[in-house]
Amino acid sequence: MRLRKGDTVVMLSGKDRGRRGKVLLVLPRAGRLVVEGINIRVRHRRPRKGGEKGQKIEFPASFSAAKAMVVCPTCSKPTRIKVVMAGAHKSRGCLKCGAAF
Repeated sequence: MRLRKGDTVVMLSGKDRGRRGKVLLVLPRAGRLVVEGINIRVRHRRPRKGGEKGQKIEFPASFSAAKAMVVCPTCSKPTRIKVVMAGAHKSRGCLKCGAAF
């Protein structure tokens, strides 16, 4: 998986299509991502102590990494990632503008 924590991604499909967000967690074995502000779920929490009220907790749930595309930090367009060799060091690069990131 070429996506990393901290990348900005854009959603390709689903209810959040077209929205951008920052990757919070990458689950490479499952092929899933957790992105800030995308795929928000609500969990109802019971009161724990006497007199406390129950709460609705909103949190971003994971979704398939195939539904997200990385946004190039230089040209700010959704792009695929290519591997750029700088000597013996590998880095990621934008297929549209060619910039390494």
